[in-house]
Amino acid sequence: MSEENTGVVEDAYSDDSLFNITSWGADLTFRELVQMYQDGDLIKPEFQRNYVWSKAEASRFIESVLWGLPVPSIFLANASDGRRLIIDGYQRIMTMYDYMGKRKFGHEENLFRLTNSEQINERWRNKAFDELEKSDQRRLKQATIHAIIFEQRKPKDDDTSMFQIFGRINSSGRSLYAQEIRNCVCQGAFNALIMDLNKNEVWRNLYGATEEDSRMRDVELILRFFAIRDLDVYAVKKKQINLRKYLDLYMNSCPVETLERKREDFIATVNFVRENFGEHAFASATGDGLSMKKFRVNPVVFESVFVASDSFLRSGRELPVNANLNERKRMLLENEEYQRVSRFRTTNIENIEMRIKLAHQILFPEDC
Repeated sequence: MSEENTGVVEDAYSDDSLFNITSWGADLTFRELVQMYQDGDLIKPEFQRNYVWSKAEASRFIESVLWGLPVPSIFLANASDGRRLIIDGYQRIMTMYDYMGKRKFGHEENLFRLTNSEQINERWRNKAFDELEKSDQRRLKQATIHAIIFEQRKPKDDDTSMFQIFGRINSSGRSLYAQEIRNCVCQGAFNALIMDLNKNEVWRNLYGATEEDSRMRDVELILRFFAIRDLDVYAVKKKQINLRKYLDLYMNSCPVETLERKREDFIATVNFVRENFGEHAFASATGDGLSMKKFRVNPVVFESVFVASDSFLRSGRELPVNANLNERKRMLLENEEYQRVSRFRTTNIENIEMRIKLAHQILFPEDC
């Protein structure tokens, strides 16, 4: 079965950090939700779909509230900075935000009015919020919707267990990619840095796409570079890592004081790689064939080339004038030991370390 059919993400994980999550129910009025959103206390995570309801769907929802009919619950999460994140319910909240706030509907030029159709009771048909009876306006403002609110009890200075909650409880119509969840949970300085680095023109050329990946796979590669580079610090006592979990933990524990150096290292390395390996630096093929164009970035090749290049630059050594790094990359890819640790048990710590070691030795030998 495919991931889309099952809702199961292959690299997902479950651990005892879920015991750190508490949840409770609360009935919030639409007046409260609209005010919270307007004040920036209620925010839409980046992974959430933009507003996609049709005018008819939005109108039917508002009419249901006016009738006093029950509507589905929303899911919110308390972030460590005191704001609440919308896990599920964005369409419902934004419908009321735009209608009660006397705004336009979607891309329309005119004020948001309920549809002028038989689907809507004639007492409310084609009316803007200000054109409703005062009693109906109050009914909308005071109407409540049930919210299930999640919060991480401990530790209070991070949101580690929230990664799993966001991966499990969301009905946006698609299975979330890991980096989309990290971008929601870890909306701090490190997240801002890697999002900014992802816009780098040289990096976009190496990645093979001028437009940023809507599912953030390109951003995750940048995170992966820093995390694998620091593997000895964060995963030294383990024999095997769950890559998704390791990246979650690294994303959430990166010291702010290291960020400027990270920026400098990434930019220096991306320029070095583009200049010395060319635009197909991270391809798993060695020629200019179809496979090279189709698979522009192989994550294992990326981490090997990028981490080794970063280490070489930080060593202060210089390349010989006649250095042919693409030929050395070919030697690396054809090396039997490198092939073994790149294809089997790829998240075994020893295999990761061996890949990086071989990349150092073959791409940048001591006598170069």
